[in-house]
Amino acid sequence: VQLAESGGGLVQPGGSLRLSCAASGVMFKMKRMAWYRQAPGKARELVAGITSDGITNYAEFVQGRFTISGDGATNTVSLQMNGLQPEDTAVYYCYLENAYYVEDEYWGQGTQVTVSS
Repeated sequence: VQLAESGGGLVQPGGSLRLSCAASGVMFKMKRMAWYRQAPGKARELVAGITSDGITNYAEFVQGRFTISGDGATNTVSLQMNGLQPEDTAVYYCYLENAYYVEDEYWGQGTQVTVSS
């Protein structure tokens, strides 16, 4: 299973970005997809997740600024990020949990998001 991410970049404080991720491969079906991030010197942390049933969860630091959406039929997930701040600067990773097998997980290579004036 491969996860292809897109949409990172440089944005000014208060700006917006949209991250997208598409999964491809064989013998998989989305159980849950999510976005994590990792800033330099910090541990990777959950940003937002969505299940195949459309149930979402967000990290507290999102505070209503980000919206995750996904499609279990096409195995895609997006993250709309508004009101970005310098502390949101990190590498953002797409994650997929496979419904076919127990504890079968995949990660994308990551996309850099930099918030700076």
